[in-house]
Amino acid sequence: MKRALLTVLTVPALYLLAAFVGSLIPVNRGWHEPERGVTIYLIDNGVHADIVMPIAAQGLDWRPLIPFADFAAVDPNASFIVFGAGERRVYLNTPTWWDLTPRTAWAALTGGERVMHVAYVPAPGAEVRQIRLRPEEYRRLWAAVRESFRLDHSGRPVHIQHPGYGPSDTFYVGVGRANMFRTCNSWAGERLRLAGIRTGLWTPFAHGLLWRYRRYSPLQST
Repeated sequence: MKRALLTVLTVPALYLLAAFVGSLIPVNRGWHEPERGVTIYLIDNGVHADIVMPIAAQGLDWRPLIPFADFAAVDPNASFIVFGAGERRVYLNTPTWWDLTPRTAWAALTGGERVMHVAYVPAPGAEVRQIRLRPEEYRRLWAAVRESFRLDHSGRPVHIQHPGYGPSDTFYVGVGRANMFRTCNSWAGERLRLAGIRTGLWTPFAHGLLWRYRRYSPLQST
């Protein structure tokens, strides 16, 4: 019994230690934020982090790939698009944290199909960090996010018929699987790494991802 209890306690402790160390070890060490460029944002609710990008910048426009027709009603003042990745059952069955069941939480830990959550919004929102990117970094980030969607035979993301959490958000089939090692936050960190931005080696938790970046200030958002 003591050995079983020790194992039960040791595994989570090792996971938390690895997450802490992984968030401190930097990749793309030589990167520094430019004085001018395209600003993107990271938002979080304390648990889950999303990437927020301009709808159109550097000649790249998300609307042909993610059409308004896939949404119930996009805000006419929307200027930004929000991307998040997660496990299918967690995303589709938990509109609020109060809807999270032990079975769904277990699915998030053990793994399932990755789903992309997308929303068009007029502003980045609250609890925001901002990162200014060079044009080539922004283009790499755009490509890395796009590659997270499973595409159909016509090159369009596979839309999931689900009401979403509101009129301005929806879901698409993602590439790969999501689990305790490939979390929503590690997905966001991987996108930043692929863009060439300094980030943590492994960032399964939101705080481990966000601490490196500037807090959002509307007066300094360009």
